[in-house]
Amino acid sequence: MLENKNGTSEVSTTRTSFEILALIRDAGGATIADIRAETGLAKSTVYRHLKTLHDMDYLVEEDREYRLSLRFLQLSEPPRIRRPGYLVAKQKVIELAIETDERALFLVEEGFEGVYLHRAGGRNPLQSDTMIGKRRPLHALAAGKAILAEWADERIEEFVETTPLDGLTANTITDRDALFEELEQVRERGYATNMSEHMDGLRAAGVPVYNHEDDLIGALSVFGPNGRVSQDDIESTYPDLLERKASELKIDLTYD
Repeated sequence: MLENKNGTSEVSTTRTSFEILALIRDAGGATIADIRAETGLAKSTVYRHLKTLHDMDYLVEEDREYRLSLRFLQLSEPPRIRRPGYLVAKQKVIELAIETDERALFLVEEGFEGVYLHRAGGRNPLQSDTMIGKRRPLHALAAGKAILAEWADERIEEFVETTPLDGLTANTITDRDALFEELEQVRERGYATNMSEHMDGLRAAGVPVYNHEDDLIGALSVFGPNGRVSQDDIESTYPDLLERKASELKIDLTYD
């Protein structure tokens, strides 16, 4: 039986369909047998969900394996476009990826979680990134801490009280007081860092992004492996570059 976030059983056709879609997405494709093994659902139940989704063109089927179709682009793009600074931020992320030859991203906050709105890098920074839309813990990301540091202490308290500070690596901040201390340092220096706090072996720097009306809309970040990204990159080179791009984005939004 599928469970909701609270761990209680929930009989819901809609919820089951979305759970199956998420399973197929994470696996990159799945057969009926794969889905049955993961969910414990009856074969007939899985088949009905898959057939409905396939008939509505949300799934494609080949050699008995189901994959998400491009029709989901019609659903995913409008929410991103409605986000303030969507198009301008995308351009700045691409510029950051090209100028640093590392990965860059634009993160927004939704429901006390970080969401990748744009990400670029690698050999083709113009190529769409499969991580777009992924949710990540704010306290473990440079961009996430850059956003948190801009909040009033009351809102940060609410965040800490309702969101587990899970330890993803040995370096992740998992203590309330340590987080507040870290965020105060971020405020003082103007940028946030991620020293292998979200994933071992990766370093990142991040800065908050404001629009022309001084509303916080997200954060820009650059990250890369320790072997390529030095301490000086994190503490000087990247923050200067990120702050310049954030300023450019704010100015561009005035005429957007």
